[in-house]
Amino acid sequence: MSKMLNARKDVDKKKEYSKTQLPEEPLNIETIAWGDLTWVNIEAATERETEWLADTYHFHQLALDDCISRKQIPKIDVYPGYLFSVFHYPIYDKATRISSKRQWSAFIGENYLITIHTGALKTIVALFRDCMANEDARKEYMSSGSGFLLYRILDRAIDSYFPVVDKILSLIEDIEDAVFDEDVEAAKELSILRRDIITQRSVMFPTREIFAEMENKLKRFSKTDVTAYYDDLMDHTNKICSTLDECKEIIEVYKDTDYMLATNRLNRVTRILTIFSAIVLPILIISSLYGMNVILPGGLEEGGIQTFLILLLVMLVIAGGMLFFFRRKRWI
Repeated sequence: MSKMLNARKDVDKKKEYSKTQLPEEPLNIETIAWGDLTWVNIEAATERETEWLADTYHFHQLALDDCISRKQIPKIDVYPGYLFSVFHYPIYDKATRISSKRQWSAFIGENYLITIHTGALKTIVALFRDCMANEDARKEYMSSGSGFLLYRILDRAIDSYFPVVDKILSLIEDIEDAVFDEDVEAAKELSILRRDIITQRSVMFPTREIFAEMENKLKRFSKTDVTAYYDDLMDHTNKICSTLDECKEIIEVYKDTDYMLATNRLNRVTRILTIFSAIVLPILIISSLYGMNVILPGGLEEGGIQTFLILLLVMLVIAGGMLFFFRRKRWI
């Protein structure tokens, strides 16, 4: 019995030893330095990366919690010595044709810029790889301070948004043809595009408000005057927002138009069916009366084919009279 216990203890010790000897996975952190500026890029941040940020830069814990949270609104928070910003960007799934929004965060300090994102924002990834591989790019983007580097990232992100707006405008033109084509059901396409526009607006409009606040707050982190640059960024953002507003109004008009045209088509069909039912109704009443198993004037017990011809003539006269009445009222 004692040997079995000793054997178990040896196994447990081996397991603990093996755990302590296993190397930890490296942190998902990349850095680029130029002069006194360091750009730290973190993709798919976890608690391990936020702990490293807390130990290295002593950021506030609330800001670090917001980095790994996925339910933050766009904002810019001011802390002693640095700024913390949360931005949104849209992601479009071509398979499901659904747009969703993701977020990325940035810490801006005197001699550092830290970007935290999921890796889906290709503009940040491409710019970071460019700076990592090209010394001229590092000199161009990183020589004017962290505030100017952040402007470069945002400028690329906004510029990459214009093809999205152009695609929405192209889809609106296609839907315009579908709305006025009676052989095409445009309601589903209208709903998908309307949902996409709402998602884009929920991303861009809060972002525009953040850009309006950033200009004055980032001046102390830039070696050059960034006023003109951020004014240009605001101009581009305003153009996108105004275009999305225009798209929203157009899609609402097309939605109402499609509803009215569909209602009109339904009314035409309903009107024809109603007129047909009104014409047939007297004939059904007469035929049902003479289909009863009772003796009626003009029935089979009192005559031959003349009775049938008389009934047929009465039905035709009633139908013709109702058609004349409907025509006179301009119902048909």
